[in-house]
Amino acid sequence: MADTVTISEPRSLAVATIMARKGVNEAAIEAAVRLAAPSQVGRSAPPALALIATGPGVWLALTDEPGEAWPDPLEAQLGDLAAVSDQSGSYLVWRIAGPGAGALLQKGVAIDLHPDAFGTGASAVTVIAHMGVILWRPEGAEGFEVAAFRSYARDFEHWLRAQAL
Repeated sequence: MADTVTISEPRSLAVATIMARKGVNEAAIEAAVRLAAPSQVGRSAPPALALIATGPGVWLALTDEPGEAWPDPLEAQLGDLAAVSDQSGSYLVWRIAGPGAGALLQKGVAIDLHPDAFGTGASAVTVIAHMGVILWRPEGAEGFEVAAFRSYARDFEHWLRAQAL
């Protein structure tokens, strides 16, 4: 690929899905977890916890500092506001960075990844090369992060590296 791209090895992070209960608004979720819950697309990124919007009232919570009994502390913080489900064994996360990252991913995704359309903080649940993924452009970092189901990890990484040639 003409533009430089770096692909970091997949990372296993502690991951949970948060689903707001009926009638619970974002402000209540934000207050409970003490950080801004992105409303449509986006990511909030304090060091210990990141929230990535995956739908209305639904977030993927990520941390590389899970502590014991993850996600019990998150569930305790949210109480009756939301359902929390541990997804840590389900996902691997890649970082694709560099000037050619968008062009590389654009080969397999049917959404516009140009910064004007998919800017910093944007996220999407989509398909890349027929594999379901969660894709986001992190705050304060160049490039993208992609979460794919662990069962597709080998195929996704093969596709990713083949496109980078």
